Amino acid sequence: MPTRAFLGGAMEEKIYKGTTTVGLVCKDGVVMATEKRATMGSFIASRTAKKIYQVADRIAMTTAGSVGDAQFLARLIKVEANLYEIRREKKPSVRAIATLTSNLLNSYRFYPYIVQLLIGGIDEEGAKIFSIDPIGGAIEERDIVATGSGSLTAYGVLEDRFSPEIGVSDAVELAVRAIFSAMKRDSASGDGIDVVRITEKEYYQLRAEEIDAIISKFRK
Repeated sequence: MPTRAFLGGAMEEKIYKGTTTVGLVCKDGVVMATEKRATMGSFIASRTAKKIYQVADRIAMTTAGSVGDAQFLARLIKVEANLYEIRREKKPSVRAIATLTSNLLNSYRFYPYIVQLLIGGIDEEGAKIFSIDPIGGAIEERDIVATGSGSLTAYGVLEDRFSPEIGVSDAVELAVRAIFSAMKRDSASGDGIDVVRITEKEYYQLRAEEIDAIISKFRK
């Protein structure tokens, strides 16, 4: 996961990169997954980095980019989602959160937050995922999306196995397989997997033992 380096009180311009996140739009919900490694060049800075956040009732955000920027934005967007619900007396849609985030990032375009975000969830319009770049460009992804240094490997798995009719249960296994494959080929990705499935009924983050059980199927 990229981060800025600070030396002697001044910010070094080099930005360190590395992460893998994926999102899948299913017939009955959304699945989003990340790995847990944070890197600074060739140095593994953390093996337990959090890269997926719940920002609203049925909406999640995955982060690739500067650790500090990602954490700040996750907190800010969650607060803005709560304010939206209070002011309008209704839950924000996925599109509304994506638009809010896009506008925020665009307002800082001359000194951007170094992030690549996925915002996904389910609302009255159905399951949606948006990919948002550092200066606020937002694209609605209709099926699959991957970001970060391991995304090429992840895309290979996703494109080979994804179907528009896939359900969240099968999509969870596919997301884990994609991240697991990226971790084997991308040195900046690794140290475990976080997965969230979002349906009309629930926002659920898989436990470590559930993910291990899925991975064990690939090793047979």
